[in-house]
Amino acid sequence: MEHIEFTYTGGMDQDTVEAYLDDHRFGVLSLARDGEAYGIPVAYHWRDGSLLLRLGEHEGSKKVAFIESTDTASFVLYGADPPEESWSILITGTIEPLPDEAAESLDEATINRLFVPLRVFDEPIEDIETGLYRLTIDEITGRKAVE
Repeated sequence: MEHIEFTYTGGMDQDTVEAYLDDHRFGVLSLARDGEAYGIPVAYHWRDGSLLLRLGEHEGSKKVAFIESTDTASFVLYGADPPEESWSILITGTIEPLPDEAAESLDEATINRLFVPLRVFDEPIEDIETGLYRLTIDEITGRKAVE
């Protein structure tokens, strides 16, 4: 393995992690149920030390079933363009529907301002409801390429 190229990484401080979270809008949410993993790209909003997620829901939603059975979710945000400037943030914690009192303070105009448009795949719009979720952070780790 003497000819394998490597990039060294170092940890990010909390301010840098939060700056990356503020500057981006998409990541990958990973859930688990009965030994089966399920990862999905999601839009998010960083707010008050937690991630808010807006998800499309429909009858028989696989996402909702996995959320309901996941004890610890993980969320990954990353970039590698160009590779020598690569970075990643890994968050683990609990995911739950946003409590009613918090959700009530977010009208449709605010939600549209905080989140990118909801991505819809092969479902009629009228069959989709939106759900707001909060990923409460247990652990957060940020790393980036260093010289």
